[in-house]
Amino acid sequence: MLIDEGLVLTDSTVIAEYLDEQFPDPPLMPKDPKERARARWLEEFADSRLGDVFIWGLFYPKMVHPRVWGEPGDQQRIDKALSTDIPAALDYLEGALPLNGYLFGEIGLADIAIASFFRNGSYAGFNPDIARWPKTARFVAEVLGHPAFVRIHSLEMIQISASIEGRRQALLDAGAKLTETSYGERVPRKGIMRL
Repeated sequence: MLIDEGLVLTDSTVIAEYLDEQFPDPPLMPKDPKERARARWLEEFADSRLGDVFIWGLFYPKMVHPRVWGEPGDQQRIDKALSTDIPAALDYLEGALPLNGYLFGEIGLADIAIASFFRNGSYAGFNPDIARWPKTARFVAEVLGHPAFVRIHSLEMIQISASIEGRRQALLDAGAKLTETSYGERVPRKGIMRL
């Protein structure tokens, strides 16, 4: 979620496009139309496929269900993610990622979208096998090693290690900028996308 002077955005793609337009230097998208189209596709692949396999197939059932909700995770779904879904996604990435550097010169939207899901995967115990997916493993390590990711990693660690009750204060103590009130609730609220 991004809140900027009354504007509330909740979709990662819309947030990234807004940031790229509002703060164009440095750009998140390449200038060349063909590269922009490819960047959009890779961001969509990350948002849709990697989000599904890493968040809903692995992270949520393995980490969120037991640690947040106190419920058992779906082990069958975790096993399928690890044995079938994640390997298929990484096989695709292995053919789409560069041997060196970022996708389009400097770090951009597609790089960030792809690598972010691997951070969730690592919290659930998954890291790409460098022997099986060398380009993917190298790419993910390089993107997650970027100073922007390094800066937020300490805040992520607070979220993982602090109790739910103490998390807000721990984040504030670490200098995180938070809204006055939380938008999160245990029961999802119905909205235009969830009727």
